[in-house]
Order: sequence, then C-alpha cells, then structure tokens
Amino acid sequence: MKQVVQNYRSGELTLLDVPVPGCKPGGVLVRTGYSLISTGTELMKVSEAGMSMLGKARSRPDQVAKVVQSVASNGVPATYRKVMGKLDSYTPLGYSLCGVVEQVGAGIEDVAVGDLVACAGNEHALHAELNWVPKNLYAPVPDGLAPRHAAFGTVGSIALQGVRRGEPQLGEVALVIGLGLIGQLVVQLLTASGVRVVGADPDPERCELAAGLGAVACGDPASAAVETAVAELTDGHGVDQVYLAAGGGSNQPVELAARLSRDRGRVVDIGKCRLDLPWNAYYEKELDVRFSRSYGPGRYDPEYELEGRDYPIGYVRWTERRNLACFLDLLARGRVDVEPLVSHVAAFDEAVETYQRLKDGGLKAVAVLFRYPERAVEPEAVAVPAVRRDATAPTRARAVDTPVRLAFVGAGNYATSMLLPHLATRDGVRLSTVVTTTALSAANAQRKFGFADATTDLDSVLGDPAIDAVFVVTRHSSHADLTAKALLAGKSVFVEKPLALTEEELAVVLDAVEKSGNDRLQVGFNRRFAPLLQEARKRFGTRTGPASVRYLVNAGRLDHGSWYLQQGTEGSRFAGEGGHFVDTVSWLLDADPVSVYAAAPSGNEDLQIVLRYPDGSTATLSYVTSGAAGFPKETLDLVADGKVLQLDDFVRASVYDGRGKRWVSSRLPRARDKGQSAELAAFVRAVRSGGPMPTPLESLVTTTAATLAVQAGLAGGAPVTLARPR
Repeated sequence: MKQVVQNYRSGELTLLDVPVPGCKPGGVLVRTGYSLISTGTELMKVSEAGMSMLGKARSRPDQVAKVVQSVASNGVPATYRKVMGKLDSYTPLGYSLCGVVEQVGAGIEDVAVGDLVACAGNEHALHAELNWVPKNLYAPVPDGLAPRHAAFGTVGSIALQGVRRGEPQLGEVALVIGLGLIGQLVVQLLTASGVRVVGADPDPERCELAAGLGAVACGDPASAAVETAVAELTDGHGVDQVYLAAGGGSNQPVELAARLSRDRGRVVDIGKCRLDLPWNAYYEKELDVRFSRSYGPGRYDPEYELEGRDYPIGYVRWTERRNLACFLDLLARGRVDVEPLVSHVAAFDEAVETYQRLKDGGLKAVAVLFRYPERAVEPEAVAVPAVRRDATAPTRARAVDTPVRLAFVGAGNYATSMLLPHLATRDGVRLSTVVTTTALSAANAQRKFGFADATTDLDSVLGDPAIDAVFVVTRHSSHADLTAKALLAGKSVFVEKPLALTEEELAVVLDAVEKSGNDRLQVGFNRRFAPLLQEARKRFGTRTGPASVRYLVNAGRLDHGSWYLQQGTEGSRFAGEGGHFVDTVSWLLDADPVSVYAAAPSGNEDLQIVLRYPDGSTATLSYVTSGAAGFPKETLDLVADGKVLQLDDFVRASVYDGRGKRWVSSRLPRARDKGQSAELAAFVRAVRSGGPMPTPLESLVTTTAATLAVQAGLAGGAPVTLARPR
C-alpha cells in the first residue's frame, strides 16, 4: 500500500510503498476514502523538516535538552547514532480521515466490515491507504453524512474541545484570533451555542469566509475594525472569551486578547502561538488563561487510546471519542458546515505535489482533502503455515560461505540504534525480513539497513525455512509469546530483555523448548559481553572466597507518556530492565542466585535488592529513579579475596589487588561499549556453527525468575527462595 511520509533530516516528502498493517485486537483496519491535510499543524512539521540542523534545534529546545541528557548518560557516538537514526527515518503525516472498515479485530463489537468510520490520531489516522485504528480513536459516521465531510472529524474535535474549555454561555461575545481551519470551525461552534463572534485575521478572504459562516464582524487585528466591533457588541466591557487559534512567532494575538477581554475574561489557547503573557495586562484584569489539549480527555493516555479503556461518562462527559461522535452529529444535522472550507481536493497519488504547492504558496487553502481510489492495493496473501523442524534433529552447522539469514520482529528505537547498525555491516549476515505492526517502521528499517523484505505478517516469517534466526525486539508484553512461537517454528531466537513478565509467561517459553526440543535461545543481556568489564574480570583473576557486590543503577525519571510506564500491560520498570543487572552480577560471580530480598523506601520507586549465591556471596542492587540526572547511570564494586574491582559506567574500570598493585583502564576515547556488538557476534557464530548459545539457558531462566521474584519480595517483605523452573 502507499503512504505519505517525510524524512525529517532531509525534508524529503514521498509516497512510499509500505506493508499493509496487521489488524490487531482492540481495533479495526480501515481503508481510507478521504483524509484531511491540517494546513496549520502539518505544514509547520513540513517546514521544520526543511530547516537546517540549527534551525531544527531552535524550533525544538525540548528535544535538544533530551539529547544533552543522552550524551551525559550514553556518550556522544551512541547518542549521535540514536538522534541521526530518528532524523534519518521516514515519519508519517496526517491525523484525520474517513474510511470503510475492512477488518475487525478481536473484542470489537460496535462496528462491522463495510461500516463507514471517522478516525483520529497522528499514529493511526495517517495519509495512507490502510490504517489500523484502536477503538477509542474511531466513531461510526451517521447515515447521510458525506465521507469527505466526515474526514474533518479530528480537526472538528480539536475545535470542539477548545470551545468546551471556554465554557460559552448564551448571549456572550467571543473573539476568535486566527481564522484558519480551526478558527473557522470555532466560529461555527460558538455561533451554534448562541454566542456572538468577532473574528480577527490579517487575510481578508478568511475574514469574509468567517463572516459567511456566522461571525458578526471580522477584520485585520492590526486595524481598528476589530476593537470597534468589540466595543459596540459589549458596551465597552470587552469580550467574555478569546480563542487563540493562530500560529507563528508573533506575540500580537496574546496582547490583543488582553486588550479586548473583559475583566476576569477567559483566554483559551488552541493553536501553537507565542505566549509571552504581558503580566500587567493579564494581572490587572485577572484573566483566566486556559489550554485546550487536542481532541479532549484521553489524548496522550495510552490506556485510553491504545488499550480501549474508556472513562466513565459520569466523571468525564466528553472524551476524545465522544467529542468525535458529537462533531459528526453536528455535521449530520447541519449545525456545522465544512463544505465552504474545502479549498481543494487532490487525488492521493498527487500528495507530494500538493504539499509542495501548499508550502510554496502556489495553493492557498483553508482545508485540503486527499481522495483515495475506491479499491487500492489488495491485502497481502494469506500467510504460509509455519514449518517446524523435527524436535529430535540436532542443530546443523551452516557452511562457512553461507550467510546467516536473520529476521527482525520489531524495529523500534533500540533495534535501529543498538542492534541493526552492528548487524548490517557484519560479514556473513543477511538481513532477510523485518516484521512490524506499523507498516512505516518496517519500510524505514528496510530502507536504512537493507532488509530484503518488509511485512506485517509474522506467520510468513516463521514459516520461511530460509530464515535461520529471529530477533524479537518488540514491547515487553509480547516477548514470551513471540519467543515461544519462533522456538516452535525451529528458529534460533534472540529476544531483547525481558524474556518474560510473569511466571506463566516463562512457563510458556519453557514449554515451547520442551515440545520442540529447540533450546536455541539468547536474551539480550549484553553487559557480560562488554570489553571493559571482561578485561576487568580477567585482571581480577580467579576468586576463591565469597564476594560482596554493590551495583548502583541511577535509572532516572521517565518522560511522561513513555510506554515503560504502562505497568498494567508492560510490567514494572524493573521487570523490564532489571535482568541486565542480575545477569551482570551472576556472570561476575560465575553462579546463579538462590534467593532474592527486595525493599522499597516509602514514597518513591527506588528499589534495594539483595541477591544471595550458593557460595555465600551477596550482591546489593540499588535501582533508583530519584538520583541526579548528571550522575553516572551504572557504578559497580566487587570485593573478594582482598581485592576490589570497580566499574564506572562502562567508561573506566580498575582493579586493586591484595599486594598493593592497581590496574586502571584507559578512559574510553569514543563511547560506552556495553557489549551489544560482541553479544551479536557471539550469537551469529553460534547460529552459524550450531554450537552452544552464548549464555546457557539455565542462566537465562534463573535470571528471569530472580527478576520476577523482586515483586513477590516487595509484597511479602521477606526473602524469596528461587526454585528452578520446570
């Protein structure tokens, strides 16, 4: 299928062929009929992509701050790869469309195949021929409403939520500053609410359009016409509400809002305009400044948007989905008219040319629609059934000159910045297929790393006998299930941590090993492969007595909205990451833990974990989120036999022996090497030779069980003994 994408680094816009998205549970697959270009939001994104690197940095200071923090934690080269990987990727455009339901996922009962729906979301209602849309981001289109009008649903919801934040009442007077697409809709919604509206915009054509849609008066904000109209309509008191629907870098809208508001008036920011509030003007009138967050309550909440968990109507009357349905109802009943706003309708095949005309000013428009073919590319063929190897057959070594063929399930940030760069340039490796649920991610990975094929069909990959190994680099909640499927299909498997989030999930993996006889499994516990740590362990030498280990992990705070915070589905943060540190200690001590004790200080998420080992060694693991951002992430001390090994965040290591000698590594000149490259090399060698996996299965299982035992230890307040899983 085709999708409009943009390379944020180069600014290139293109109509890309990408795999058809899969129809996951909790949503529907929609074939797009019309999608709407947001001439404000999308053109701002397109313009930013055309800026220099300095211009991009100036326009997104929040992202610059994240880059600085990443440099402190991960070093310049790793951060550079991560940033450039994001910049040099295709990103989607679009967030408002109307289309026909083509497939219905499990758990969906309110729509059926063939139903017309309006869809929302900058990850789900894209300019693409097919989109997978979760339940709370679509709404059925009322009978009689034209699909091209229903495509305005998302933008209409943004305007509707802004009006709700202003709390208009019958007989009030409102000022709408900025008469672009959102402003024109706000004018109509206010008029339908019994509010008299004054519009302000420097474009006379937009002023004329707003007047035709219900505004009492309109004019250039720099002229006296707007102030005169406000004075006449309010007897000189000022407007009750001001809606900021303008963009750009001028502070004029904010100043005009203060000048024309009544005492204790309401100012609602809907657009993305400059907000240098003139303190005296806002203070003297005690103005109520409010922000309108996109489509309404539920926006940016992954449990609402992705998992379909609705808010009770008694507590949250108007959610994203209810706003969408309400706006569609207003359209169907003729209370809002979007047809006068349609400046241009372009065939989807002309998408790139249309954006260019908008950007260059050759096409002046309030709203532009893409019209899609009635039938686009047919869905991909039904998957080939998985081919399972004989469970009793030994693993065969490959010929030295035959490449090891790899498939990736998942192509997110970690896969594309920390794994694939090492594999794409490795001799004797062929990147065969990348599988993602989002079609564009697969296409990006295929383009950047040279995969032979990209798809959203996992079964076809598992059933392909030509593929030797499968990398599972998806969200944590899917690791165990995908690993089990790949093992049952006879593949060697590299799964990123964690292997499992529950004991039940771990049992699923072990059952797959038992049923298939296939134990060709490696988990991405890469730190034991780090060259610096390997050298320090060698310098420390053989240990004879019990050891004491202290491992401080300064994990730091997560950004709001991070999927790591979705503990209901993705497990706790430690369950997802903690296996790294347990595995590192176990490798240093050359043993697996026998018990786990965990405690957490009251009021925060910091964890103190004590691991005990068969020979009496102990390891104290402090996993903290409340530390200073500038402090190193990982520091480790191992003490035994009169010797001390120290590791400083994979930048420097040292060993002090009992004879007063000291070995100190040279500071790494480039970056922290946490062992990803060496681990991948070891995995590829094992697949090629048929030899043992780099880390014994027993160790992987025990590390996972120890990580899971932390939660049980917190709940019980006592040490948890580790019994070997069956």
